[in-house]
Amino acid sequence: MFDDLPPDLDRLQTLRVWHALWVDRIDAKIAALRQRQAEEARGRQSRPAPPDWVVELGIGSSRQPVEVHVGACHMAGKRRRAVSRDEARRLLATGLRACLHCQPDTQLGIIDLAAAATCDGVPLHCR
Repeated sequence: MFDDLPPDLDRLQTLRVWHALWVDRIDAKIAALRQRQAEEARGRQSRPAPPDWVVELGIGSSRQPVEVHVGACHMAGKRRRAVSRDEARRLLATGLRACLHCQPDTQLGIIDLAAAATCDGVPLHCR
C-alpha cells in the first residue's frame, strides 16, 4: 500500500489541524455563496414588474417626450417615465416617434402610423 503520510504523530496532528482549517474556510465560503444566492433570489422575486409602456424623455429642464417604448425595451434611455396604454397611443398618434426596436405602435394596434407620419414620402421624424 502506498502511504505518503508522515510516520510520526506530531506531523500527522499538524496536517490534521491544517486540513481542518482549510475545511473551515471552504465551509465558510460555501455558506457565504449560499446566502448570496438566496438574497439574489429574494431580490428577483420582490422586483416590481416593468411598466407596460414607457416614454423616453429628452435632455433639459423641459424634458419633452422623445420616443415611446414597450416597458421592457432595453433601447429606452435612462430618462423615462411609465405611461398608460391610452397615453402611449395618444403620444404616437400625435407624431411622437415609436422605437424601431420594440415597435410599440405595432403592439398597440396602430396601423400605418409610419405612412400617416410622412410628408411627400419622407418620414417626419427624419426631417
